[in-house]
Amino acid sequence: MTEHEGRTQDEPVGASADSQSDDCGCGDACDVDTAAETPSGDGPTAVNARSRAEFGVPEMDCPSCAGKVESSVRRLDGIGDIDPQVTTGRLVVDYDPDRTNLGDIKSSIEGAGYAVDDEPSVRTVTLTVPDMDCPSCAGKVENALDTVPGVLEYDTRPTTGTAIVTITADTDPNDVVTAVENAGYEVTGTDADELDDADTDTDRTSVWRSTRALKTWVSGAFLAAGIATEWVFGIELVVATLLGVSITLPEMFYLVGAAVGGQEILRNGYYSARNRSLDIDLLMSTAIISAVTASLISPPTSLYFEAATLAFLFSVSELLERYSMDQTRNSLRELMDLSPDEATVRRDGTEQVVPVEAVEIGDVVVVKPGEKIPVDGTVLDGESAVNQAPITGESVPVDKAEGDEVYAGTVNEAGYLEVRVDSAAGDDTLSRIVSMVEDAQANKTEREQFVERFSGYYTPFMVVVALGVATIPPLVFGLDWVTWFVYGITMLVLACPCAFVISTPVSVVSGITSAARNGVLIKGGTHLEAMGAVEAIAIDKTGTLTKGELTVTDVVPLNGNTEDDVLRCARGLEMRSEHPIGEAIVAHADDNELDSRDVAGFESITGKGVRANLDGVPHYAGKPGLFEELDFHLDHVHITDPGDTLSADVQTLCDRQGCLNLVEDTIPRLQAEGKTVVLVGTEDELEGIVAVADEVRADARATVERLQSFGLSVVMLTGDNEGTARAIAEQVGVDDFRAGLLPEDKVTAVEGLLDEYESVAMVGDGINDAPALATATVGIAMGAAGTDTALETADIALMADDISKLPYLYELSHQANRVIRQNIWASLAIKAILAVGVPFGYVSVALAVLAGDAGMTLGVTGNAMRLARIRPDE
Repeated sequence: MTEHEGRTQDEPVGASADSQSDDCGCGDACDVDTAAETPSGDGPTAVNARSRAEFGVPEMDCPSCAGKVESSVRRLDGIGDIDPQVTTGRLVVDYDPDRTNLGDIKSSIEGAGYAVDDEPSVRTVTLTVPDMDCPSCAGKVENALDTVPGVLEYDTRPTTGTAIVTITADTDPNDVVTAVENAGYEVTGTDADELDDADTDTDRTSVWRSTRALKTWVSGAFLAAGIATEWVFGIELVVATLLGVSITLPEMFYLVGAAVGGQEILRNGYYSARNRSLDIDLLMSTAIISAVTASLISPPTSLYFEAATLAFLFSVSELLERYSMDQTRNSLRELMDLSPDEATVRRDGTEQVVPVEAVEIGDVVVVKPGEKIPVDGTVLDGESAVNQAPITGESVPVDKAEGDEVYAGTVNEAGYLEVRVDSAAGDDTLSRIVSMVEDAQANKTEREQFVERFSGYYTPFMVVVALGVATIPPLVFGLDWVTWFVYGITMLVLACPCAFVISTPVSVVSGITSAARNGVLIKGGTHLEAMGAVEAIAIDKTGTLTKGELTVTDVVPLNGNTEDDVLRCARGLEMRSEHPIGEAIVAHADDNELDSRDVAGFESITGKGVRANLDGVPHYAGKPGLFEELDFHLDHVHITDPGDTLSADVQTLCDRQGCLNLVEDTIPRLQAEGKTVVLVGTEDELEGIVAVADEVRADARATVERLQSFGLSVVMLTGDNEGTARAIAEQVGVDDFRAGLLPEDKVTAVEGLLDEYESVAMVGDGINDAPALATATVGIAMGAAGTDTALETADIALMADDISKLPYLYELSHQANRVIRQNIWASLAIKAILAVGVPFGYVSVALAVLAGDAGMTLGVTGNAMRLARIRPDE
């Protein structure tokens, strides 16, 4: 992110380039409309993002006012998130400029009875610049944007070919487009409403059939003709004279080849010079012009062959780089193409096919077998198996029936479904995933920042070296100036750091998009790298290692009560409790169709249990400690029927016959089995025990063992007691566990692990475990599909409720770190080896271009693409 120098601290910010990132603070998953125009060719896809505007509404000074304003604006088509800020009297609105405009929003605010104090201060425009496919290109675009008055911030993304520009409200977006095009890059699409008539056709031919490719092939043909006439047939026929210098037939072929192949290079070099960007285009232009100029001003020196070779091979290198970047972009485009363009909506008793953008919340969408579900929603009618792999990465279709949630982009495998729309197009889970994957590229990792800083010194240094190589040996030592001039040109070729600079971002994009296709959302390259370097993983027990669905496993009646008696009391006590244990007890009693009891005076005893009057009698349900405080002797409890008369002998031996020692026997035994014990009774009598357990996931132990095989320490965190925690820990095979933890205790536990290990990941549900997730080096949320809070809280989200994705996540991240290191050091090593070989005559211009530029660009990209082959274990 680069900030324009003209901006001051006092300027209000209603939108910014990174307002669409995961940490924008907007309160919801950032609303970036990633609906894409699907290209018919192989070219890039235009990415249309929502714009954001901020209005001053000083009279909106209470929640009621905010509600009226929000309701009024919400009626407009194309409105995304609305954030009424009562304390500051500001209204921030995300909107689709293709469906509404600033004037309509202002009118809606005024229509609610509130004056708009000022116009929106800033807005965001997203430009599609497909030819901006390398850091050098991005640098020229950034230099051009710096010259546009009103540009506050910009975020150039070569990996997707987009530029997100924040401008003042009175800045004409056409000025931004013109500046980018003046830098030599065509803008094929924009989300600005003022540019509706602009050419947004993004259908492009294949890289290998493009105009530049055709010029490259023609250039190669002339180069081959020159080689054939000079070296095969030995023709030295003079065919022309230029500036008094004779030009032979082979040299003419070389000149034409250099002119045709170098046209795009010289054009880009001109824009680089105009934008004061010392990049590869300027260096190659300098090399080609220098070779031709030297041949013309110092005959019989002939460097036309070198000029033609440089023009042809560098053009081939650029085509290879474009092809490699398109392959990288395809991984993101595949995510965008998951969502269908049309939906069948039932309105006024009839079915009609409409664009997905026209579907409104509350509409009923009909999805037939084999069709993609176009929206996030709830099944109203029908049953089917739905393939959720595009969202959650689940390999097996999930059965859906009335009341179940479904997601846009998933596939209805068999049955007929009617779905109520819960999220507008662009606000659905798939759109948020694509948005976050796009925004993840803007968050540069430490390695990326280092590489960019290094390249800023590398290129000027290499240019100085090239000048030294070309001039010092001839001037100081009297060596052949032609030879050393060619060596200097070769060093200029090696001055380009492109392969080095893209080595990290292509790996990050490949890793993040590959993870997204497998149901793992990584919200930035920083988190990808951090996950690959963790030494320990803290895992919350409930809902992660276990299913998070408590069930009653045991009912032990005491003092002559029956199981039904105990359950009736427990049900009455827990009916008004919101605790999962209480809900499990109530559900079990309902399944047994037990009668209800009259409940009054319900009271929750924090951390211990509950109290209520059942049929007028005070009852308690809770931990054993609660009943010890009530002076019950838990080491001596009768389980006999009170109707039986015990003989004196039995009464004497009651410790062994007809009695239980709950403290030393029953409670520890149940807890050792991983069960939570709830005692039920009155103030005078203990009526029974209810044991509740959370079933361990079938794949929990295999997951823990796989993580341990990577050398990671796995620690379980739980609020359960020591006995229950130990039982679960033994079942799943974790290295260590921490029991009896409140949410703040989990934070302390994570901090303790960070003292012990350099890097720690925390896995939880993204809501209750939010503080611990934020404390850990990497926070991972389980089952985040359709859950805004989990998507926002965690650094990484497992979209399905599937713990088995953890080993895949670590392996992918670990391999990504390895690939990034390989790319960085390999590109540096190749450059260094070639540079050392130049003065000794071992490295020609052709080898420098093929190996140092084209070869390394293909190499680092291909190496990065290997990450897509890593798959979760089925």
